[in-house]
Formats: sequence, C-alpha cells, structure tokens
Amino acid sequence: MAASRNVVVAGAGIGGLTVALMLARSGFRVTLLEQAGQLSETGAGIQLSPNATRILILLGLGERLRAAVSVPEALAVKTASGGKLARASLGERAERRYSAPYWSIHRADLQAALLEAVRANPDIVLRLGTKVEDFVEHANGLSIACRRGSATADERGIALIGADGLWSGLRTRLGHPKPEFRQRTAWRSLIPADSVEEEFRAPDVQLWLGRNAHVVHYPIKNGQLINIVAIVNDNWAEPGWGADGQRDELLAHYSPWNWCEPVREFLAVPERWQKWALYDLPPLDTWGTGPVTLLGDAAHPMLPFLAQGAAMAIEDAAVLADQMARLPDDPASAMRRYERARRKRTARVQRAAASNGRVYHLTAGEAWARNLFLRIAGGNMLLRRYNWLYDWRAPPPRSVVHSNALPRGHADQD
Repeated sequence: MAASRNVVVAGAGIGGLTVALMLARSGFRVTLLEQAGQLSETGAGIQLSPNATRILILLGLGERLRAAVSVPEALAVKTASGGKLARASLGERAERRYSAPYWSIHRADLQAALLEAVRANPDIVLRLGTKVEDFVEHANGLSIACRRGSATADERGIALIGADGLWSGLRTRLGHPKPEFRQRTAWRSLIPADSVEEEFRAPDVQLWLGRNAHVVHYPIKNGQLINIVAIVNDNWAEPGWGADGQRDELLAHYSPWNWCEPVREFLAVPERWQKWALYDLPPLDTWGTGPVTLLGDAAHPMLPFLAQGAAMAIEDAAVLADQMARLPDDPASAMRRYERARRKRTARVQRAAASNGRVYHLTAGEAWARNLFLRIAGGNMLLRRYNWLYDWRAPPPRSVVHSNALPRGHADQD
C-alpha cells in the first residue's frame, strides 16, 4: 500500500467506520485498526437525527438502514407523575422540515451496515486485534507503532485519526486530560414491545423528567423492541459500558413518592439491565498535532442528554474527509482546518447536553418553572430550538486524484 495516499484510523466504532468510508469516497486509501478481536456491539438503541441521517444516506446506506430503523412520530416530554408537558412532531414532518429523516435504531444494526460497506470497499483494509500505541512523524509521513496480541507491528500513512472513543489512548498520547466523572449512571435494557402497556409502546421518543432521575425510551427494530435508558444521580464511577445492574438497585432511584406507578411498573419489566457511569470533558482547545487528530468521543466526549454522540462523530467524519480532499498533499493543514471547522459546534453540543442534564433532574420549585415553560412553549417551539442542530449540512463530497496514486481497487491483503 502506498503510504503517500494511506490514512490510518484507530478505532472501528461508528465514527471510525464512517470516516473510513468518507475518506475512501474522497479518493484515499484507509487502514482501519481496531483493538478488539471482533466487532460486537454491547449497546442498545441510539437516536439518529437528520444531521446524521443525511450523511449516512449520502454514503448510500439509506435503503440498507431503512429496513432496520424505526421512525418516531414525536418527542413526548412528561413528568415523573405522568403529566404531559410537550409533544414535538418528528416523523414525516421532521423529514420535510430538515430534508432528512429522524430515526431510532439498534446500534448493532448501524454498525453492521457500516461494517458491511467497509468490507465491500477495496480501498479500506480492516485489521482487528490491533491496538495503536504510538506514532512518529517523519519526512515521508507517519510510522505508527501497533500491538497485535504479544507481537508488535508498524503501519505507515500520511495521517492518523484517533477514533478510539471515550477512553482514547491517542488523546492521552497527545497530552490531553482524561474524562471526568459527572455523578450520573445510565442504565439500559431492551424489551419486547408487546410486553408493556400501550402508552409505553407508542411510536414516540418518550422522555420522563423527575427528581434526580429521568427515563428515555423509544422503539427500535421496526417497533418490535423498546430501548430504555434510565439515568440517575449516582456516585458509582466504574469505567466501562456493560456492567450488570440489579433491577432493585435501579428501582430504588425511582421511589413511589416521586414516580408514578406506571413508570415504575415499566422499569420493572426488564430482568436484565446494564449500566455505565457518565463521563465527559470540557471542550479541548486543541485536538491534534501535525497530521494527527481526534474524532468523535475521542475529541469531544459528551453526556447523552442531547442524543448526539454518534451524530457528532458522523459529522466529524464528513468534515474531515472534505478537508483532506481539499488539501491532499498537506494533511497537517487539513487536520487543523477540520478542527477549526468542528470545535465551535461540538463545544456547543457538549454544553447543551450538559445543560439538558441539569434541567432534566431539577427539583421542587425549579422543576415547576421548567414544566410551566414547556407547557407554554409547546412542541413546535421545542423543536425550533434545535434547528441549529438538526439542519446542519455536510460539505458536498469531493474526490481527489494524487499524482502518485495507485490505480483504484488495489486493496492491500491483511
């Protein structure tokens, strides 16, 4: 593989897979390195807002994904006692408004579609069981030190992208701080839609707000399953994504004094829960150096209260590929232009997510004022508040031809 046109990506999550596809579409070769020995998604559902779905459709994944997604009709906001606060229309209305759909999907279905496209692309090589440990810049690009089991390996390329997630090793290598615990724990579970009462299997994203806790649930798998995320104030700070959680421990955060019985009964349905502690970082002043940068949670880890973690990684991928196509012979400058184009927006999303987290868990008089505002404002105003987020458009795709490029289709053999 010609190092002069090869970009190395560390991490084959949603961000890494997407940027690999975007770069290949723009005329680059990509070596995609993933430290896990196999790609398995332990998560559950995610929401894909129009700013993300229009990029996935641009990549040609629209039909593949439509077979797996659910299309929420609305965002319904309610109180812990069961009161209705606001209902913002999604579905066809959101698609007309933003020229792209709002979807909910199992994370594994999204990853499978991206992975299928990556494996079908002759200009992308995926190496599993390979961890990026260090890099050295030199006159001809980068040498990237990797580990495969007990053996060491070396990759070469013109640029290195760290898409290695919240606990990014490349972020640490670049001298940035570790994520900070935010005294919240998220619990997730999946249940069959026909196992709950009609209110809870409605084709909506339903958000229930309470004291020191909230619940979000929505359909996935074409409405066959319901994805539940319950987030509580907590001091449990163990890193990771898949710790087993006990149902009684969760229900203790949703006491009958604060939460209506239908919600408590709904949360009692799943026999199996997984939990993870919530971490983020204040916006970083810089992301990378030279022809090295970060993407997605590695660059801007955020709390889940705006449902934008995956969307921001997908947006990053589109902008980074665009800047690399504009400056194919100067990847360091392309990286800095990408970072300048993304830092303000991702910082705004980080702040908005953190703000939502505070608003969701208000108590007493503050919650009363929040509820009054939502009832008066209504769903239409609630949706308009996020026009800046959902109406974002990726740069139009462009391709580059390198003077020293290999003919297309000469894929490296793993």
